[in-house]
Amino acid sequence: MAARTPSIRALSRYLLRPRPFLHPRCQHQSQSKRYSAAAAGARLNGTVEYDTTPLLHHTSPSALSNPELPEDVRKGQTKRINLYTAINEALRHALQTDERVLVFGEDIQFGGVFRCTMNLAADFGTERVFNTPLTEQGLVGFAIGAASEGMRPVAEIQFADYVFPAFDQIVNEAAKYRYRTGTTGVHCGGLVIRMPTGVVGHGALYHSQSPEALFSHTPGLRVVIPRSPIQAKGLLLSSIRANDPVIFMEPKVLYRAAVEQVPVLPYYLPLDKADVLKTGTDVTIISYGTPLYTCSAAIAAAEKDFGCSVELIDLRTIYPWDRATVLGSVRKTGRAIVVHESMMNAGVGAEVAATIQERAFLRLEAPVKRVTGWATHTGLIFEKFIIPDVTRVYDAIKKTIDY
Repeated sequence: MAARTPSIRALSRYLLRPRPFLHPRCQHQSQSKRYSAAAAGARLNGTVEYDTTPLLHHTSPSALSNPELPEDVRKGQTKRINLYTAINEALRHALQTDERVLVFGEDIQFGGVFRCTMNLAADFGTERVFNTPLTEQGLVGFAIGAASEGMRPVAEIQFADYVFPAFDQIVNEAAKYRYRTGTTGVHCGGLVIRMPTGVVGHGALYHSQSPEALFSHTPGLRVVIPRSPIQAKGLLLSSIRANDPVIFMEPKVLYRAAVEQVPVLPYYLPLDKADVLKTGTDVTIISYGTPLYTCSAAIAAAEKDFGCSVELIDLRTIYPWDRATVLGSVRKTGRAIVVHESMMNAGVGAEVAATIQERAFLRLEAPVKRVTGWATHTGLIFEKFIIPDVTRVYDAIKKTIDY
């Protein structure tokens, strides 16, 4: 019997196993030709210390101090969990409290590639939590139909890289449904399409893309990217409750890396509000998802070396995004830097930079700077050189201040 060529999906779990960044035989090649702006061993480009990063709530009082949480939640308890567990808890609460909620996708009955749906099928039955055929167009089309009939479907795409076969269903059907039905009240609100996004260290061409800008160009959709377990739980619950279709993109490298104290009770975070993570007076950095951790490390080094004060903003909702918060910050600091993993051309940073130039031009002390992924496909061993690193953000802060 002839051997079958493995499909892209069959290679998914193999590709995502933890492994050294470079094969030993490639080490000498990487040392002889450098693709990063930083020299090997540079102090700025160490690994992110998730256990100490100020972006995560490491204590219960810190987690419960969030003013966006309702009073009963702030008086409750927390537990220390990672991001994929927070996603699981949000889905579990939605299934428990609303019989209209359905959860489905490719291989999700056993938990999916990243285990976000683990144990849900056993607890809620395969009529509400079930596997679909390997057809993104089909499962999204089914989700649109279910939502239009009043259900609250949560459809999982295994990787953001696999969403493109469903692009027509999302852009031409889901996004337009509410508009074209006028005042009839028919819509596909409650539709949430979840997908892991961004690089993971060894995802290569088909497991590392960040396509959020493609969906942010489509009216009628919401595009949400959480940065942490607390954010993931609250934003996903709000997305399921929203009356707009939501593209919910989960940074895959954070699934297990980001661990913090998360309120036990359910809560809902706003889908139209950016979050000011750190206040400052000299420069505003706008970002979202995994690059926020890079920005935080760069800010700590830059403030120590330059004596500057940097404000950090998490957009959270990429579309529609919170212009008021960003513009208010830039008018105060006079300088702005936008950071994201996806390439620069026509990225989210282009929209943010154009809006700042248009509405805060007279307050700017320097051009708006973008630090983004390079305009290239993601080669297997070159991921860390393609996305923004601490050195590039650090350099951007220095150049912006010195302009």
